[in-house]
Amino acid sequence: MKKILFGATAAAVIAAGTFGVVSANASAPAAAPAAVRADASDSNLQQSTHLTIEAATKAAQATLKAAEKENQRISVAVVDRNGNTLVTLRGDGAGPQSYESAVKKAYTAVSWNAPTSELAKRLTNAPTLKDIPNTLFLAGGAPVTAKGAPVAGIGVAGAPSGDLDEKFARAGVASLGR
Repeated sequence: MKKILFGATAAAVIAAGTFGVVSANASAPAAAPAAVRADASDSNLQQSTHLTIEAATKAAQATLKAAEKENQRISVAVVDRNGNTLVTLRGDGAGPQSYESAVKKAYTAVSWNAPTSELAKRLTNAPTLKDIPNTLFLAGGAPVTAKGAPVAGIGVAGAPSGDLDEKFARAGVASLGR
């Protein structure tokens, strides 16, 4: 009986000690890790340019206005460098398919930093390009660049031809230079 009682007492002391250590560790504030700092001139860092929401909105409105001047009913989308949608506008009377098509054209233009009309021509040599998710290789998308690098894409859909879609997308790009 003494052995059992001694064993139970020892187990209780060990458990209490462990609980006390765990409790002490849980209540003690952890030391904050040192902040990682990098020198801005470090060659491992790269600075990138992005299109502001105000600029994206300005471009989308200019695109829609250019289409309205020619009595065209379109949708326009502006995406950022990563293909995330910044602004979409569906013009009065634009077809239901135009919204999604505009987003995909903008995404395609910024992804390859080229007008989608030029990219559509590449399908003859590389037909599987069209299988890349969320892309659309039809005229109507134009990249927005800064210092030669893509920072956004503007996509237009809904006009009777891709040439018109792309003309309006270029009008949106041009509005950013004013």
